[in-house]
Amino acid sequence: MLFHHSLALRRIFPFPHLYAGKGLRMPNSRATSRSLSPKTLSSVTGSDGAEKTPVGVRVRRDSARRIVEVAMDVPSGEAPVPVFDRLPDIEEFEYNPVKACESSTSGTTDILDTKRVKTISIKSKVTSIGQMEMPANWEMVLDGIKKMRFSGNAPVDSKGCEKAGSFLPPKERRFAVLVSSLLSSQTKDEVNHGAMQRLSEKGLVDAAAIVETDEATIAKLIYPVGFYLRKAKYMKKVAEVCLNKYGGDIPNSLDDLLSLPGIGPKMAYLVMNVAWRNVQGICVDTHVHRICNRLGWVSRPGAMQKTRSPEETRVCLQKWLPKEEWDPINPLLVGFGQTVCTPLRPKCNICTVNNLCPSAFKESPKPTPKFMKKQKPSKES
Repeated sequence: MLFHHSLALRRIFPFPHLYAGKGLRMPNSRATSRSLSPKTLSSVTGSDGAEKTPVGVRVRRDSARRIVEVAMDVPSGEAPVPVFDRLPDIEEFEYNPVKACESSTSGTTDILDTKRVKTISIKSKVTSIGQMEMPANWEMVLDGIKKMRFSGNAPVDSKGCEKAGSFLPPKERRFAVLVSSLLSSQTKDEVNHGAMQRLSEKGLVDAAAIVETDEATIAKLIYPVGFYLRKAKYMKKVAEVCLNKYGGDIPNSLDDLLSLPGIGPKMAYLVMNVAWRNVQGICVDTHVHRICNRLGWVSRPGAMQKTRSPEETRVCLQKWLPKEEWDPINPLLVGFGQTVCTPLRPKCNICTVNNLCPSAFKESPKPTPKFMKKQKPSKES
């Protein structure tokens, strides 16, 4: 009965501290029976020794911690300071927008907050906004890779996208390069080259011919390129746009190429470089992305960490690599990645620049044994 009576009083007087001194007595409870510690009460005393009368006291008790905040009358111009009987957890701080700016002289990052300014020194290769310091010995590494690639025995040297339609007239060759670039995603050069040969044998490197061919036939010819069903659909759509809008030719601008179905930045830059001889950016595929990170040529903005995507690698690489190297860097590193700096078990022992590579000999040279599944016993008849 006493318990129900206490609940009724709590409902009538939800804030007991507002009724202090008015002759109303509240039953002892978890929120009212705990008094402030002498240390907390002493903090209510002003600088002149006079006591400040608290306006309100709020006690919050969590499962493992307690915070006591005291609100008081303060002179104008001064901010009230909350009093804690313990160090607060980081989760209790309210989020404030942070603005970071990079200094071009001291190599420090100033983090500006609405309440406080804090300067943190970081080690970075960033010397100014939008510019990146050239990696050490990059020219020696590049020359060494060029010497290793001199033989030209990589698949990209004879079966790359830039080889598509090499004996066709300029207009037809440009369309063949576009189709080959579309098929190259997630596909090895040998497989892509075979698909282009089968399309050429059927006369399907022409926009009008592709429009008149059904998707099933195209998919059968380009198989086993990666995502061949989806690419067959993209080929039909690209051919329709090129035929209706460009008279069977391909777009001559980067933005128009990127507007085509299935064409991404890597393909668009490659087509601009090869088909139009207009170098607007670096074509970065999985090989270029991997090798640049292994060599330490690229890093995420503001951090000494690997880039997460080929597009991020392209943006970072273009900040320091001379523009005359933008076009040849793709076939150079692609062939190097196909023959020496392979995705799995790179051949660091035959690489002539392994002494300048921060990732040399850090990956296991032996294949990881595959998990052997238990074979189910055959049922005896």
